[in-house]
Amino acid sequence: MNNFENDYTRAQELPSILRKRIAILDGAMGTMIQRFKLTEENFRAERFKSFHKDVKGNNELLSITRPDVILDIHRGYLAAGADLIETNTFGATTIAQADYDMQDLAVEMNAASARLARQACDEFTTADKPRFVVGALGPTPKTASLSPDVNDPGARNVTFEELRAAYYEQVQALVENGVDVLMVETIFDTLNAKAALFAIEEYFEISKERLPLIISGTVTDASGRILSGQTVTAFWHSVRHAKPLAVGLNCALGAALMRPYMQELAKIAEDTFISCYPNAGLPNPMSDTGFDETPEVTSRLLHDFASSGLVNILGGCCGTTPEHIAAIATSVQSLKARKIARGVFYSD
Repeated sequence: MNNFENDYTRAQELPSILRKRIAILDGAMGTMIQRFKLTEENFRAERFKSFHKDVKGNNELLSITRPDVILDIHRGYLAAGADLIETNTFGATTIAQADYDMQDLAVEMNAASARLARQACDEFTTADKPRFVVGALGPTPKTASLSPDVNDPGARNVTFEELRAAYYEQVQALVENGVDVLMVETIFDTLNAKAALFAIEEYFEISKERLPLIISGTVTDASGRILSGQTVTAFWHSVRHAKPLAVGLNCALGAALMRPYMQELAKIAEDTFISCYPNAGLPNPMSDTGFDETPEVTSRLLHDFASSGLVNILGGCCGTTPEHIAAIATSVQSLKARKIARGVFYSD
């Protein structure tokens, strides 16, 4: 059995798990990296000691220069009860890495990140609790729908083809290094997301391999729209052709503000599992996580989501920690997952 067949066998377990119980996704990567108080020298390590540009803040580089840090974070979330662990690849595209002049390292970053998450998940997997690696495809600093110049609404600084090529490269590296699921996340520009989805489908067709897909959008304010202007309903109809295993929302808002949009999504995406991983409330510079919600508050709010039958997957975004994930897992462990009539990725 080859590596993909092993991945596919694991992935086939997910729909059954999501029907039976609420699965737990991990929490924030950036928040946890900040806890290590890494210096510029820590980010560089010996390999990039003389690199011509500052690299502190390039979290994806740490999968190469400080794999011990990334592995420690993964293990912390797994010990807290996470079923699904995201790879440290939120900004690991050539387009995002160009900000650091490290676009040539994108493939290596994705490969290293996938292997670290795979190692951690394999360490914690048991017969009755499998753990899954989620290959994370984040947004890029450049958007296909929005102008970078307020004086020229028609201007664009990236093309659909450039986005597709960058995402294809990322997908290939993630899948070939052991992820079980792919997730296009923190979507604020649906056209960017479509480029990612196109690249994913292209890879599936060429490789003859197919993994489950999660799509997660970001409502940016009280208007109930993502940044490129779509409502939650419009967003769903724009991406449902990809037949995701799950669709959901993450980032930008805390759970309290996200609830009406989760209700809307759960109502319209009737045949798809629903995921949700909000921020830990609103930004709060006085907090040691940078956000105002304690694990108790976040878990109470997400318990309400679960008891209302809105979700199948719960986790955390900015400001959440293993303590948040442990509290969420405990708060929903006796609750049933949201029911769907059938799945569009699998025919079970």
